[in-house]
Amino acid sequence: MKRRTFLGAASAAAVGTTTIAAPAITKGIRELKLVSSFTTGTVYAIAEHLTQVSDGRLRVKGYARDELVGPFEVFDAVAEGLADMYYSTEYYWRERSPAFAFFTTVPFGLTPTETYAWLQHGGGQELWDELSAGFNLKPFAASSSGVQMGGWYNKEVNSLDSFKGLRLRMPGLGAEVMRRFGVVVVNLPPGDIVSALKSGALDAAEWVSPDDDLQLGIQAAAKYYYYPGFHEPATMNALTVNKQLWDSLSTSEKRLVETVIKSTYIQHRGTRHVRNIESLTKLLREHGVQLRKFDDDILRVFGKASSEVVAELGASDPFTKRVYESYMNFVEASRVWTDLSDRAYLNARALTTA
Repeated sequence: MKRRTFLGAASAAAVGTTTIAAPAITKGIRELKLVSSFTTGTVYAIAEHLTQVSDGRLRVKGYARDELVGPFEVFDAVAEGLADMYYSTEYYWRERSPAFAFFTTVPFGLTPTETYAWLQHGGGQELWDELSAGFNLKPFAASSSGVQMGGWYNKEVNSLDSFKGLRLRMPGLGAEVMRRFGVVVVNLPPGDIVSALKSGALDAAEWVSPDDDLQLGIQAAAKYYYYPGFHEPATMNALTVNKQLWDSLSTSEKRLVETVIKSTYIQHRGTRHVRNIESLTKLLREHGVQLRKFDDDILRVFGKASSEVVAELGASDPFTKRVYESYMNFVEASRVWTDLSDRAYLNARALTTA
Protein backbone atom coordinates (compact mmCIF):
# COMPACT_ATOMS: atom_id res chain seq x y z
CA MET A 1 0.00 0.00 0.00
CA LYS A 2 1.27 3.43 -0.82
CA ARG A 3 2.21 5.85 1.92
CA ARG A 4 0.24 9.05 1.85
CA THR A 5 0.49 12.55 3.17
CA PHE A 6 -1.82 13.62 6.00
CA LEU A 7 -4.48 15.20 3.78
CA GLY A 8 -4.03 12.63 1.05
CA ALA A 9 -4.59 9.74 3.43
CA ALA A 10 -7.63 11.41 4.93
CA SER A 11 -9.22 11.82 1.51
CA ALA A 12 -8.33 8.30 0.42
CA ALA A 13 -9.72 6.84 3.63
CA ALA A 14 -12.97 8.73 3.19
CA VAL A 15 -13.37 7.42 -0.34
CA GLY A 16 -12.19 3.90 0.47
CA THR A 17 -14.63 3.33 3.30
CA THR A 18 -17.63 4.05 1.10
CA THR A 19 -16.77 1.23 -1.30
CA ILE A 20 -15.57 -1.56 1.00
CA ALA A 21 -18.06 -3.84 2.70
CA ALA A 22 -18.78 -3.32 6.38
CA PRO A 23 -17.81 -5.99 8.95
CA ALA A 24 -19.86 -9.17 8.65
CA ILE A 25 -22.97 -8.97 10.84
CA THR A 26 -25.14 -12.07 11.35
CA LYS A 27 -28.01 -11.98 13.87
CA GLY A 28 -26.34 -9.14 15.78
CA ILE A 29 -22.92 -10.84 15.77
CA ARG A 30 -20.02 -8.85 14.31
CA GLU A 31 -17.05 -10.73 12.87
CA LEU A 32 -14.00 -8.45 13.13
CA LYS A 33 -10.38 -8.61 11.99
CA LEU A 34 -7.62 -7.28 14.27
CA VAL A 35 -4.26 -6.90 12.48
CA SER A 36 -0.89 -6.15 14.05
CA SER A 37 2.57 -4.84 13.21
CA PHE A 38 4.10 -7.32 15.65
CA THR A 39 4.65 -11.06 16.02
CA THR A 40 3.86 -11.05 19.76
CA GLY A 41 0.85 -12.85 21.23
CA THR A 42 -0.70 -9.61 22.48
CA VAL A 43 -2.87 -9.28 19.39
CA TYR A 44 -4.30 -12.78 19.90
CA ALA A 45 -4.93 -12.08 23.59
CA ILE A 46 -6.83 -8.86 22.82
CA ALA A 47 -8.92 -10.62 20.17
CA GLU A 48 -9.77 -13.48 22.52
CA HIS A 49 -10.58 -11.13 25.40
CA LEU A 50 -12.93 -8.99 23.28
CA THR A 51 -14.71 -12.10 22.04
CA GLN A 52 -15.11 -13.61 25.50
CA VAL A 53 -16.22 -10.47 27.31
CA SER A 54 -18.80 -9.68 24.64
CA ASP A 55 -20.28 -13.21 24.95
CA GLY A 56 -19.48 -13.68 21.29
CA ARG A 57 -21.35 -10.60 20.04
CA LEU A 58 -17.97 -9.35 18.81
CA ARG A 59 -16.10 -12.25 17.26
CA VAL A 60 -12.61 -10.88 16.84
CA LYS A 61 -9.86 -12.77 15.04
CA GLY A 62 -6.29 -11.60 15.57
CA TYR A 63 -3.61 -11.60 12.89
CA ALA A 64 0.09 -11.08 13.70
CA ARG A 65 2.37 -9.24 11.28
CA ASP A 66 2.33 -10.59 7.72
CA GLU A 67 -0.52 -13.03 8.44
CA LEU A 68 -3.03 -10.77 6.68
CA VAL A 69 -1.12 -7.56 5.86
CA GLY A 70 2.43 -6.31 6.31
CA PRO A 71 3.53 -4.56 9.53
CA PHE A 72 3.41 -1.08 7.99
CA GLU A 73 0.18 -1.72 6.05
CA VAL A 74 -2.11 -2.04 9.07
CA PHE A 75 -2.88 1.70 9.14
CA ASP A 76 -4.25 1.78 5.60
CA ALA A 77 -5.97 -1.60 5.99
CA VAL A 78 -8.05 -0.34 8.91
CA ALA A 79 -8.59 3.17 7.54
CA GLU A 80 -9.99 1.68 4.34
CA GLY A 81 -12.02 -1.07 5.96
CA LEU A 82 -9.96 -4.05 4.77
CA ALA A 83 -9.51 -4.82 8.48
CA ASP A 84 -11.41 -3.49 11.48
CA MET A 85 -8.71 -2.77 14.09
CA TYR A 86 -4.93 -2.60 14.34
CA TYR A 87 -2.42 -3.04 17.15
CA SER A 88 0.70 -1.04 16.37
CA THR A 89 2.93 1.89 17.26
CA GLU A 90 1.86 5.38 16.20
CA TYR A 91 5.28 6.83 15.40
CA TYR A 92 5.29 4.55 12.35
CA TRP A 93 2.81 6.99 10.78
CA ARG A 94 4.92 10.16 10.94
CA GLU A 95 4.79 10.47 7.16
CA ARG A 96 1.03 10.95 7.45
CA SER A 97 1.43 13.52 10.22
CA PRO A 98 4.42 14.33 12.46
CA ALA A 99 1.94 14.63 15.34
CA PHE A 100 1.61 10.83 15.55
CA ALA A 101 5.06 10.66 17.19
CA PHE A 102 3.71 12.25 20.37
CA PHE A 103 1.29 9.35 20.80
CA THR A 104 4.11 6.83 21.11
CA THR A 105 6.97 8.53 22.98
CA VAL A 106 9.55 11.28 22.55
CA PRO A 107 13.15 11.52 23.84
CA PHE A 108 13.34 12.77 27.43
CA GLY A 109 9.55 13.04 27.43
CA LEU A 110 6.76 11.82 29.68
CA THR A 111 7.04 8.63 31.73
CA PRO A 112 4.45 5.85 31.22
CA THR A 113 2.30 7.12 34.11
CA GLU A 114 2.58 10.72 32.93
CA THR A 115 1.74 9.74 29.35
CA TYR A 116 -1.41 7.92 30.41
CA ALA A 117 -2.40 10.86 32.61
CA TRP A 118 -1.91 13.28 29.69
CA LEU A 119 -4.12 11.15 27.48
CA GLN A 120 -6.86 10.62 30.04
CA HIS A 121 -6.90 13.98 31.83
CA GLY A 122 -4.61 16.43 30.02
CA GLY A 123 -6.28 16.73 26.63
CA GLY A 124 -4.06 14.21 24.86
CA GLN A 125 -6.82 11.77 23.90
CA GLU A 126 -8.94 14.55 22.40
CA LEU A 127 -6.04 15.64 20.19
CA TRP A 128 -5.31 12.03 19.22
CA ASP A 129 -8.97 11.50 18.34
CA GLU A 130 -8.99 14.64 16.20
CA LEU A 131 -5.82 13.61 14.37
CA SER A 132 -6.95 10.04 13.75
CA ALA A 133 -10.48 10.97 12.71
CA GLY A 134 -8.99 12.59 9.61
CA PHE A 135 -7.94 9.08 8.57
CA ASN A 136 -11.23 7.40 9.54
CA LEU A 137 -9.71 5.96 12.74
CA LYS A 138 -10.47 5.92 16.49
CA PRO A 139 -7.37 5.26 18.67
CA PHE A 140 -6.77 3.93 22.19
CA ALA A 141 -3.70 3.36 24.36
CA ALA A 142 -3.43 -0.45 24.58
CA SER A 143 -0.01 -1.12 26.13
CA SER A 144 3.31 0.44 27.06
CA SER A 145 6.78 -1.08 27.17
CA GLY A 146 7.80 1.58 29.69
CA VAL A 147 11.28 3.04 29.85
CA GLN A 148 13.39 1.12 27.35
CA MET A 149 17.07 0.25 27.48
CA GLY A 150 19.65 2.40 25.71
CA GLY A 151 20.86 -0.31 23.36
CA TRP A 152 23.55 -2.91 22.72
CA TYR A 153 27.08 -1.84 21.77
CA ASN A 154 30.08 -3.88 20.66
CA LYS A 155 32.40 -1.40 22.38
CA GLU A 156 32.11 0.99 25.30
CA VAL A 157 30.97 4.54 24.53
CA ASN A 158 32.47 6.86 27.13
CA SER A 159 32.47 10.18 25.26
CA LEU A 160 30.66 11.96 22.45
CA ASP A 161 33.59 11.12 20.17
CA SER A 162 32.77 7.44 20.71
CA PHE A 163 29.57 7.90 18.71
CA LYS A 164 31.11 9.43 15.59
CA GLY A 165 30.75 7.07 12.65
CA LEU A 166 29.02 4.46 14.80
CA ARG A 167 26.52 2.37 12.78
CA LEU A 168 23.46 2.19 15.02
CA ARG A 169 20.03 0.66 14.55
CA MET A 170 17.51 2.99 16.23
CA PRO A 171 14.01 4.13 15.18
CA GLY A 172 11.93 7.22 15.87
CA LEU A 173 13.03 10.60 17.09
CA GLY A 174 15.95 9.08 18.98
CA ALA A 175 17.55 8.39 15.62
CA GLU A 176 17.30 12.09 14.72
CA VAL A 177 19.09 12.95 17.96
CA MET A 178 21.90 10.48 17.36
CA ARG A 179 22.51 11.72 13.82
CA ARG A 180 23.51 15.08 15.30
CA PHE A 181 26.51 13.39 16.89
CA GLY A 182 27.83 11.74 13.76
CA VAL A 183 26.01 8.43 14.21
CA VAL A 184 25.13 6.55 11.04
CA VAL A 185 21.56 5.42 11.68
CA VAL A 186 20.61 2.16 9.97
CA ASN A 187 16.95 1.15 9.83
CA LEU A 188 16.59 -2.63 10.00
CA PRO A 189 13.67 -4.87 11.00
CA PRO A 190 14.23 -6.67 14.31
CA GLY A 191 14.79 -10.02 12.62
CA ASP A 192 17.95 -8.66 10.96
CA ILE A 193 19.55 -7.06 14.03
CA VAL A 194 21.54 -10.03 15.33
CA SER A 195 23.02 -11.02 11.99
CA ALA A 196 23.94 -7.39 11.23
CA LEU A 197 25.77 -7.07 14.57
CA LYS A 198 27.60 -10.34 14.01
CA SER A 199 28.66 -9.41 10.48
CA GLY A 200 29.83 -5.92 11.46
CA ALA A 201 27.16 -4.18 9.39
CA LEU A 202 26.06 -2.68 12.72
CA ASP A 203 28.19 -1.53 15.65
CA ALA A 204 25.23 -1.10 17.97
CA ALA A 205 21.48 -1.64 18.05
CA GLU A 206 18.49 -0.66 20.13
CA TRP A 207 15.45 -2.90 20.34
CA VAL A 208 13.22 -2.71 23.45
CA SER A 209 14.03 -4.03 26.92
CA PRO A 210 15.52 -7.17 28.56
CA ASP A 211 12.68 -9.59 27.79
CA ASP A 212 12.30 -8.60 24.13
CA ASP A 213 16.06 -8.39 23.66
CA LEU A 214 16.68 -11.81 25.21
CA GLN A 215 14.04 -13.41 23.00
CA LEU A 216 15.62 -11.81 19.93
CA GLY A 217 19.05 -13.13 20.98
CA ILE A 218 21.01 -9.88 20.78
CA GLN A 219 23.19 -11.00 23.69
CA ALA A 220 24.92 -13.38 21.26
CA ALA A 221 26.14 -10.46 19.15
CA ALA A 222 27.01 -7.66 21.62
CA LYS A 223 27.88 -7.60 25.30
CA TYR A 224 27.69 -3.96 26.42
CA TYR A 225 24.10 -3.16 27.41
CA TYR A 226 23.51 0.55 27.99
CA TYR A 227 20.84 2.41 29.95
CA PRO A 228 18.73 4.51 30.32
CA GLY A 229 16.72 4.52 27.10
CA PHE A 230 16.42 8.30 26.94
CA HIS A 231 15.08 8.04 23.39
CA GLU A 232 11.97 6.01 24.31
CA PRO A 233 10.93 6.60 27.94
CA ALA A 234 7.30 5.49 27.61
CA THR A 235 6.79 3.66 24.32
CA MET A 236 3.05 3.16 23.88
CA ASN A 237 1.25 0.84 21.49
CA ALA A 238 -2.20 1.64 20.14
CA LEU A 239 -5.36 -0.35 19.52
CA THR A 240 -7.07 1.61 16.76
CA VAL A 241 -10.54 0.97 15.35
CA ASN A 242 -12.03 1.87 11.97
CA LYS A 243 -14.08 4.99 12.83
CA GLN A 244 -17.12 4.00 10.79
CA LEU A 245 -17.19 0.72 12.67
CA TRP A 246 -16.70 2.51 15.99
CA ASP A 247 -19.53 4.93 15.32
CA SER A 248 -21.83 2.02 14.44
CA LEU A 249 -21.28 0.24 17.78
CA SER A 250 -23.88 0.52 20.51
CA THR A 251 -23.05 2.38 23.71
CA SER A 252 -22.61 -0.90 25.58
CA GLU A 253 -20.33 -2.30 22.88
CA LYS A 254 -18.17 0.84 22.98
CA ARG A 255 -17.87 0.63 26.77
CA LEU A 256 -16.96 -3.04 26.47
CA VAL A 257 -14.16 -2.33 23.99
CA GLU A 258 -12.85 0.54 26.12
CA THR A 259 -12.86 -1.63 29.25
CA VAL A 260 -11.00 -4.48 27.55
CA ILE A 261 -8.36 -2.11 26.17
CA LYS A 262 -7.80 -0.47 29.57
CA SER A 263 -7.52 -3.90 31.15
CA THR A 264 -4.99 -4.92 28.50
CA TYR A 265 -2.90 -1.82 29.23
CA ILE A 266 -2.73 -2.60 32.97
CA GLN A 267 -2.03 -6.31 32.48
CA HIS A 268 0.66 -5.61 29.90
CA ARG A 269 2.51 -3.22 32.20
CA GLY A 270 2.58 -5.76 35.04
CA THR A 271 3.55 -8.69 32.83
CA ARG A 272 6.39 -6.80 31.17
CA HIS A 273 7.76 -5.67 34.53
CA VAL A 274 8.03 -9.26 35.78
CA ARG A 275 9.46 -10.59 32.50
CA ASN A 276 12.08 -7.86 32.37
CA ILE A 277 13.22 -8.73 35.90
CA GLU A 278 13.59 -12.38 34.97
CA SER A 279 15.22 -11.71 31.60
CA LEU A 280 17.73 -9.18 32.93
CA THR A 281 18.83 -11.73 35.52
CA LYS A 282 19.40 -14.31 32.76
CA LEU A 283 21.30 -11.84 30.59
CA LEU A 284 23.67 -10.93 33.41
CA ARG A 285 24.14 -14.34 35.05
CA GLU A 286 23.91 -16.77 32.16
CA HIS A 287 25.14 -14.72 29.20
CA GLY A 288 27.80 -12.50 30.76
CA VAL A 289 26.20 -9.27 29.57
CA GLN A 290 27.84 -6.14 30.95
CA LEU A 291 25.57 -3.28 32.02
CA ARG A 292 26.79 0.25 31.35
CA LYS A 293 25.17 3.59 32.13
CA PHE A 294 25.48 6.48 29.69
CA ASP A 295 27.73 9.12 31.25
CA ASP A 296 25.79 12.01 32.82
CA ASP A 297 27.62 14.56 30.67
CA ILE A 298 26.61 12.63 27.55
CA LEU A 299 23.00 12.49 28.73
CA ARG A 300 22.97 16.25 29.29
CA VAL A 301 24.11 16.84 25.71
CA PHE A 302 21.62 14.28 24.40
CA GLY A 303 18.91 16.06 26.39
CA LYS A 304 19.68 19.42 24.83
CA ALA A 305 19.69 17.93 21.33
CA SER A 306 16.44 16.08 22.07
CA SER A 307 14.71 19.33 23.03
CA GLU A 308 15.79 20.82 19.71
CA VAL A 309 14.61 17.79 17.69
CA VAL A 310 11.21 17.67 19.41
CA ALA A 311 10.72 21.45 19.06
CA GLU A 312 11.50 21.24 15.35
CA LEU A 313 8.98 18.43 15.00
CA GLY A 314 6.44 20.54 16.88
CA ALA A 315 6.85 23.35 14.37
CA SER A 316 6.04 21.08 11.40
CA ASP A 317 2.46 22.30 10.94
CA PRO A 318 -0.30 24.03 12.95
CA PHE A 319 -1.91 20.83 14.24
CA THR A 320 1.39 19.26 15.31
CA LYS A 321 2.19 22.53 17.09
CA ARG A 322 -1.02 22.17 19.12
CA VAL A 323 -0.06 18.62 20.10
CA TYR A 324 3.53 19.67 20.91
CA GLU A 325 2.37 22.53 23.14
CA SER A 326 -0.12 20.33 24.98
CA TYR A 327 2.49 17.61 25.49
CA MET A 328 5.25 19.94 26.67
CA ASN A 329 2.91 21.85 28.98
CA PHE A 330 2.06 18.53 30.63
CA VAL A 331 5.77 17.69 30.93
CA GLU A 332 6.32 20.91 32.85
CA ALA A 333 3.18 20.49 34.95
CA SER A 334 4.20 16.92 35.88
CA ARG A 335 7.81 17.67 36.66
CA VAL A 336 7.35 19.04 40.18
CA TRP A 337 5.08 16.25 41.42
CA THR A 338 7.05 13.47 39.74
CA ASP A 339 10.24 14.80 41.35
CA LEU A 340 8.60 15.03 44.78
CA SER A 341 6.97 11.61 44.54
CA ASP A 342 8.52 8.99 42.27
CA ARG A 343 12.05 10.39 41.99
CA ALA A 344 12.34 11.32 45.67
CA TYR A 345 11.07 7.94 46.82
CA LEU A 346 13.34 5.96 44.47
CA ASN A 347 16.31 8.03 45.63
CA ALA A 348 15.33 7.30 49.23
CA ARG A 349 14.94 3.59 48.55
CA ALA A 350 18.37 3.53 46.94
CA LEU A 351 19.85 4.78 50.22
CA THR A 352 18.72 1.60 51.98
CA THR A 353 20.74 -0.60 49.60
CA ALA A 354 23.83 1.58 49.33
